[in-house]
Amino acid sequence: MTQAGTLAQEVLLLSRNTLLVNLRFLDAALSQFALTPAPLPFATDGQNLYYDPRHVLLCYQEEKEASVRNYLHLVMHCVFRHMYVHTLVDQALWDLSCDIAVEEVINGLGLSSAAAKRQEYQAEKLDKLRKEVKQLTAEKLYRYFQDHPPQDPENLRELFRGDDHTPWYLPPKVTASVGGNSGENGNGPSGEGNSGLSPAMEQIWKDISTRMQMDLETFSKRQGDRAGALTQNLQAVNRERYDYTAFLKKFAVRGEVMRLDPDEFDYVYYTYGLKLYRNMPLIEPLEYREVKRIREFVIAIDTSGSTSGDLVQKFVQKTYNVLKSTESFFSKINLHILQCDADIQEDVKITSQEEFDAYIKTMTIKGLGGTDFRPVFAYVDRLRRGKEFQDLKGLIYFTDGYGDFPEKKPDYDAAFVFVEDEYNNLNVPPWAIKLILQKDEI
Repeated sequence: MTQAGTLAQEVLLLSRNTLLVNLRFLDAALSQFALTPAPLPFATDGQNLYYDPRHVLLCYQEEKEASVRNYLHLVMHCVFRHMYVHTLVDQALWDLSCDIAVEEVINGLGLSSAAAKRQEYQAEKLDKLRKEVKQLTAEKLYRYFQDHPPQDPENLRELFRGDDHTPWYLPPKVTASVGGNSGENGNGPSGEGNSGLSPAMEQIWKDISTRMQMDLETFSKRQGDRAGALTQNLQAVNRERYDYTAFLKKFAVRGEVMRLDPDEFDYVYYTYGLKLYRNMPLIEPLEYREVKRIREFVIAIDTSGSTSGDLVQKFVQKTYNVLKSTESFFSKINLHILQCDADIQEDVKITSQEEFDAYIKTMTIKGLGGTDFRPVFAYVDRLRRGKEFQDLKGLIYFTDGYGDFPEKKPDYDAAFVFVEDEYNNLNVPPWAIKLILQKDEI
């Protein structure tokens, strides 16, 4: 190894050790990398830390804090699994969003050894973004920039850039050849035979991220309280993703549909009958089969001021689209759509797809008062006592989470659907099913 290479490696090890001393919850993350010289300034594929010795030394010579900050910047990309996004419309916009999210987290940690000069120049931009985007995670920033493209993207990238993202988008074999054969130390997996952005490495970083979140919320809570942006990003990336279509099917009930059942059709007996009796099959196929369809359930819509407007209509439209696309309707259904704030504002009964079509076209938001969940459950209980429902499978409540919940679990399943950007109440009762969706999932 050249003298420059040896010195550069010492700078990187010093940066890593500085972070390890100050941020103990990063110990597992910091130990994952093999230091690998490469024709890249500073980059990672999640397994190797690629670096150009000359670039590392020049950066350290110019500003010692920048070396520590860049190392932390790169580690945070892995913790938040920014490189493991499989579908992107705008790669450059995603890179920018990831860099801004990471720099916001580093600023929040208040680490003097990572307080580089660029932090001062970022302040004005970050203040503006915080007013527009509630939580500066990469996903939220990306969606925001799609609707509000930055006016000077190149300068913005330079202001927040801490590493090179090239390995994120290279095929595994290409990524493996970036650094040649060398993992320069034994502090991480060897650079030889690197599998690139493999599912195995993604799972490793997922486990590290989950452990970090648990650590910050328990043993390192004092550090976690100070690092609000870090905790928010960890919660966002570790949040379980839900399939709303599959979720809606949980409210299905069994019923008979007049349809050919291929499972009950036996071709051996059928053809034997044709042969024996000429044109008379021995056994006719069944004319119906039992399938799961949604027959009776309630959609309750919180129309208080905080969840009113276009988002409510999109949720109802989404539910309608799921029902149609999965053939979830019986020929006759019993669906009640309730609009409610602190009281029941409207109850529309839907008994057919035609009525649902008409409701979607003429739907208007009513209410816009306060929020109280209890009147909805009391109203549904009255409907059940009045024999309005024969077999109510469940209730879906679309809300922002503000309001008083019933003390007791109802006799049917109840699900509260929140939008991630609007979700503010963590005290959902244990008997309720909690589903958190992103706006683009609605």
